[in-house]
Amino acid sequence: MKFDKRLTPATIVLAVFSVLIPFFADFSFPLDHGVSVLCIENAQALWLFFGFIFTLRFAYKEQLSAGPKSFWLWAALWWLVLLGRSTSWGRVYFPEEPHLLFRLISVLLIGALVLSVFFSSSLRKEIISRLRNETLLIWTFALVVLTFLISDSVEHHRMIAHFFLHKPAYQDLIEELYEIPFMVGLFCVTYDLMQRQKAAAAAKTQAVETPQKQVPSHH
Repeated sequence: MKFDKRLTPATIVLAVFSVLIPFFADFSFPLDHGVSVLCIENAQALWLFFGFIFTLRFAYKEQLSAGPKSFWLWAALWWLVLLGRSTSWGRVYFPEEPHLLFRLISVLLIGALVLSVFFSSSLRKEIISRLRNETLLIWTFALVVLTFLISDSVEHHRMIAHFFLHKPAYQDLIEELYEIPFMVGLFCVTYDLMQRQKAAAAAKTQAVETPQKQVPSHH
């Protein structure tokens, strides 16, 4: 894999926001009895659904061969799994429904994500090819991984949580706020990969359509 070391404006904004998140508790950001957290959760669900639709549209709109198309359909499924996890597989919006229903949804989504790798040879080849040749926005990706780990640490009271959570009452808020740069950064990485895919396809098409210069013959 190749690394693009550009520090994009979006990454800088997300990084600054991530640094400021612990101060939301220090400055007593209003929780409004959970309303603030609920609004953030709803916005995140809409964002993940947008990521799913955007990626799905890219997979079907672009003229892709079997390998790239299967990869982007798989990527769209990742967004759907993240949406399911974010909403407890729908339990957040339908708390009265049987627990078994949400368990079934989680099994189906995660199962589809895993089994598609086993049953699709074109997907496996595409993943391996991208791991070898793809160019990744390394700083954006690093921020995505870091903010995910921080959010997970705050949620489960892991070792590093006390560096970011200064007041226990703000646990849910801090956790959700750290998921924002994770989700937005993930979309930035995905969008950059899409642009590289389109650029490569355009270059290939241009190479095919451009006639080769004829070498003059000498008599």
